[in-house]
Amino acid sequence: MNVQTIADLLQAHDDAAPAIGAPGRAWLDFGGLRDQARTVAEALHDAGIGRGDRVAIVLPNGPEMAAAFVTVAQAAVTAPLNPAYREEEFAFYLEDLKARAIVLQEGYDGPAAAAARRFGLIVLRLSADPAGPAGRFSLRAEGGGGECDTSAPGPEDVALILHTSGTTSRPKIVPLLQSNVAASAVHIRDSLALKPADRCLNVMPLFHIHGLLAAVTASLSAGASIWCAPGFDALKFFGWMSEARPSWYTAVPTMHQAILSRAGRNRDVIEAVPLRFLRSSSASLPAQVMTALVETFDAPLIEAYGMTEAAHQMCCNPLPRGAQKPGSVGVAAGPEVRIAHEVENRLTDGTGEVVISGPNVTPGYEGNPEANAKSFFEAEGRRWFRTGDQGAFDADGYLHLTGRLKEIINRGGEKVSPLEVDGVLMDHPAIAQCVTFALPHPKLGEEVAAAVVLKEGAEASEREIREFAAGRIADFKVPRKVVILDEIPKGATGKLQRIGLAEKLGLSEPA
Repeated sequence: MNVQTIADLLQAHDDAAPAIGAPGRAWLDFGGLRDQARTVAEALHDAGIGRGDRVAIVLPNGPEMAAAFVTVAQAAVTAPLNPAYREEEFAFYLEDLKARAIVLQEGYDGPAAAAARRFGLIVLRLSADPAGPAGRFSLRAEGGGGECDTSAPGPEDVALILHTSGTTSRPKIVPLLQSNVAASAVHIRDSLALKPADRCLNVMPLFHIHGLLAAVTASLSAGASIWCAPGFDALKFFGWMSEARPSWYTAVPTMHQAILSRAGRNRDVIEAVPLRFLRSSSASLPAQVMTALVETFDAPLIEAYGMTEAAHQMCCNPLPRGAQKPGSVGVAAGPEVRIAHEVENRLTDGTGEVVISGPNVTPGYEGNPEANAKSFFEAEGRRWFRTGDQGAFDADGYLHLTGRLKEIINRGGEKVSPLEVDGVLMDHPAIAQCVTFALPHPKLGEEVAAAVVLKEGAEASEREIREFAAGRIADFKVPRKVVILDEIPKGATGKLQRIGLAEKLGLSEPA
């Protein structure tokens, strides 16, 4: 079957096979999920919302959020938003998206509802019966009606709209076509060899591409099941694992580290529920953490490399029998991946900017010709997207990232890779977590700094950590400042953010 849309992904599976689950809930099977898609389309059409209309989704993590994404996307355009936003943030995104409607829980009257009222959006109230199957819900429209395009979206229609993180500038709008989403789901499914018997325990936020594509859509495309936790909680993870009985889970490195910290007292669950593999993506996983996870779960850790503009996955470490290389994001896993000159629009060898081309790549940022001119170029008969990451391939075709180009620390003309310094510091026996970042400096421009979290019961001073680093890397790479914290600030999706960390931590310029 030629899979080109989200609807295509869900068609070929057994009606009675479990699709979506959640704590304490009955399973929604594939037949029920297809029925849900039909009732959602009818509700949208009755409210005057159809193909091409943009529907913001603001729901807590859970089975209804997963089901809302895959069903609304079969009739209109989805735009999941972080439920933790404030009213002004919702107002910005709803206006920027040109949203026509918004999905909110029945009874919710928080900041998203207030922002929706500002723009007169059609409000679609979602209600679910806790005694019914996970992911089964009904929609009730407040306002709306009238004519709309009731035809099913095709491969070239937009399925999903997300924003870039906007760490250093205004967030950019990333439209992902039905064909982009379908291609990426198939790439992830194939690289993980997902089968109907597989089950993913999802702890990733479902307003983020990692959870939406790698956990939910890739699983469903394989006829496999997805068990949706209500968010990430390291204290509850092993209880969920015991109930869900997954064959795998996917998470960002900070989540993996939190799970590791609880693993010792949950050996019985790990042995009772053997995983086929673990997956990590959305940030670089320290090699030491990868090794510890493999030893703890007695299962391979598959590190993948993804980003929003690629509908998530670009590279992936292969399953055994392929080699797992700690510190590498693996081999190309879907799109073609190459290295380009960082300034000139040409492909090159050695270290440079990672670029991609393939069916999962967005056609371009919406309403932003300047960003498109900087981010896309033509070479060797293909259109390439600049990822903003620096890296190089080894002799076996495995990609090793040096870091984000904008995160590379420029210390008086000497370039320092934060990932390299992270790798050295993580070898310190007392360090559980670290993030290296740029500290403003009046003469050098930038100086190297690091924030670290110590292992439970461990002790180390700033001086000891600096001396440890000094014995392993060149002097100019040794952090001038080491901040020891109980917790490192994270972004909304659990990722550690280097840019702006000095300001967040209130660090003044060094003397």
